[in-house]
Amino acid sequence: MAKQEEQKRPPGVCVPWQEKMKELGEIRGDGELVRKVWKDNDALGYMYIWQCLLSF
Repeated sequence: MAKQEEQKRPPGVCVPWQEKMKELGEIRGDGELVRKVWKDNDALGYMYIWQCLLSF
């Protein structure tokens, strides 16, 4: 099991950008655009999870 410190994530985030960036490797092109799109999609996933929890 992961350490408690490793599990801390900022509110509204499922997978932090820094963690995803390691997985993606080198980005050829506009890295800021990729970061923005990732953060927007990640936030939607977070909202979906909370909506499911609150609805039932």
